[in-house]
Amino acid sequence: MGLKLNIEKVKLDALLEELPALRNPTINRLTDEAWVAIDTIIDEKLSRELIPALKAHGAEGIIEYPLNKVVY
Repeated sequence: MGLKLNIEKVKLDALLEELPALRNPTINRLTDEAWVAIDTIIDEKLSRELIPALKAHGAEGIIEYPLNKVVY
C-alpha cells in the first residue's frame, strides 16, 4: 500500500528510522520550508502499528491508499 505524510524537517531523521519503504521513501519540499512531504510503499500488514508510531514522531496529514500493482 502507499503512504503519504507531512513532517517537520527537524523530525525527519527520527521518522526515517521507523519508516519502511520498498527501497527508499520519496521526500518532497513543501511551500513551508520547515516541512517536507514523504511518499512511500509499505506492506499492508504494517500500517495498523506503523501509523500511530508515525503520529508519535510528529507526522501529520497521513494518507493510506491501496495500490493496484507493484512491479519489482
